[in-house]
Parts: sequence; structure tokens; C-alpha cells
Amino acid sequence: MHFNRKFSSLILVGLVLSCLPAFAEEAKKEVKKIQDNSFLLEEAYNQEPGVIQHIQTFQYMKGDKWLYTFTQEWPVPKETHQLSYTIPVMRLEAPDRDAGLGDILLNYRYQAVLKESIAVSPRFSLVLPTGDYNKGLGTDTVGYQVNLPVSVGLNDKFVTHWNLGWTFTPDSKNEIGEKADTLATNYGASLIYLASENFNLMLEAAGSAGQKVVGQRVTAPDNTFFINPGMRFAINFASGLQIVPGISFPIGIGPSKDQYGVFTYLSFEHPLF
Repeated sequence: MHFNRKFSSLILVGLVLSCLPAFAEEAKKEVKKIQDNSFLLEEAYNQEPGVIQHIQTFQYMKGDKWLYTFTQEWPVPKETHQLSYTIPVMRLEAPDRDAGLGDILLNYRYQAVLKESIAVSPRFSLVLPTGDYNKGLGTDTVGYQVNLPVSVGLNDKFVTHWNLGWTFTPDSKNEIGEKADTLATNYGASLIYLASENFNLMLEAAGSAGQKVVGQRVTAPDNTFFINPGMRFAINFASGLQIVPGISFPIGIGPSKDQYGVFTYLSFEHPLF
């Protein structure tokens, strides 16, 4: 009897141990990390095959100005290639307070590198002249933008993202129709703390060194820099739907001194079929 009990116990332990890899693999499948959900920066992860993402952001800043964007991202047809578009609607600060549609972006992104700890995904965009330049909402010409996002997993708890890009706008117009070529450099870095699989703390730093049209073929510097502490969390559904809300508080430094506000984020990501 004692031998039978001991033998039965060994069989039970063996069965449990043999099932552990399967249980671990299943748990791994069920956990869906928060990726491609940064605020002021771009993460270097394209959409997975068959998965579409809808992103809305709303930023309200001192001076009663605000910016709303809607972005939709599609794999084409797999993760290597991604198409997306971004539609901005904005209101300028006082005293103008003009509001309306801005210049729409059409984006292509290539997943050049996707490894366990590093991802690189360069993007090229056309900036379409859909905003009213008379109100300061657009440039009245097609612009060209490139951006290089790099994402690096430091360990199980920390991920960092890096961005560097340029926007060239030939014959950009100001509100009174004066034209000049403008070039803007955008840059930024962030550190994400993975407090849990579904809750992250974030610290972003993002800036730009650009130009604005101040006369016929005359430009002046137009620079910005913000620190953006925030948080995000994920709600995962058995259907594959992932909802990611987030909030942050951009604080201007240097050329953006005395500027501050609130930034809200909402993403819906789900399988197409």
C-alpha cells in the first residue's frame, strides 16, 4: 500500500511537471503587453498581422488652446509594412482662437528590426494641405516628414524609446500668404516603467527645432521642448480587443517655458477578423 501511494504521488508530480510548459505557454499567450501606446513619442512596433488600432488624443494647454488627433494604423498585410493616417483638429491660443481641421498625415512605416530587446521602424509621411493657412491651421502645400523611432527593452521592468525626425515643407505659407521653405527637426526620448503587465508609468521628453514663415522667403526659429510625465493602463478582452487609456501632464521647459497642460489618450486595438 505504501509503495502504491508513493508510486501514485510520483506519477502525479510527473504529470504536473510535464504540463507546466504548456501552462506557461498559455499564460504567455493570454498576456498582451502595452506596446505602441506612447503619447508624444512614437514606438517602433508595427501592427501585428490582422490587427488594427484606433488612437485618439486630446491635449489642452495654457492659453485655452487644444489639439485633437485621430490615428488609424493597418498592417499591410503583415507586420513588416504598416499604413496609417492622422487627422488633427485644433484651436489656436488667444487672441485668435481660430479652430478647425489641420494638415492630415498619410504614413508608411517599415519594421526594419524586431527582436526581443530592440525594435527599429522608420516612417515616411506626406503632410497634406488640408488646414486653412489663412487661420494659421495649415501650410497650403504638401510637406514631407521622416521619423526614426527606436525602442529598447532594458530589462523586465524598463523600456526606453528614442525618436529623431525631420519635416520639410517647401513654400510654406503664413496667415497673409507669404512663402518660404521650412525645415523642422523633432527629437525625443522616454523611459517606461512596467509596474505590471497592464499598468505603466511613463516619462517622456520631446522637442522640436523648427522654422516659421515671417516674411516672403524669410523664416524665424520656432522651437519647443516639453517634459511629459504620465501613466497608461490596459483593459484586455477575450475577443482580442485591447483598450488603453492614458493621461499625462506636459510641462514646457526652455523655449516652451510657462507652457503646461493635460494630455489624454485612448486606444482601441482589435483583430480585423
